[in-house]
Amino acid sequence: QVRLVESGGGLVQAGGSLRLSCVFSGSIDSINSMGWYRQAPGKQRFLVASITSGGSADYADSVKGRFTISVDNAKNTVYLQMNSLKPEDTAVYYCKIRTIRNGYWGQGTQVTVSS
Repeated sequence: QVRLVESGGGLVQAGGSLRLSCVFSGSIDSINSMGWYRQAPGKQRFLVASITSGGSADYADSVKGRFTISVDNAKNTVYLQMNSLKPEDTAVYYCKIRTIRNGYWGQGTQVTVSS
């Protein structure tokens, strides 16, 4: 059974930093990409950052230059380093892994940025 567990969320002041982690386990074949999404109250979930199996990263315009996605394959962990946080970054952040056939989600971790 595939499992994704996010951690690292919390409350931080504007301008601060957080690092989110997503540890994945189980039988996952042929990963195409891994990504972080976020969903604020009353809004749709959208892709914040993604990284392909080849290491190519992409970011939403709203986080470019502030967020960095990375993978530690030895630890089966995807990270999202978030710097210069803004109140509008407040949301539940979800990790997702995409394979040829499936997509797997974590349960989410809350990030709250106070002004």
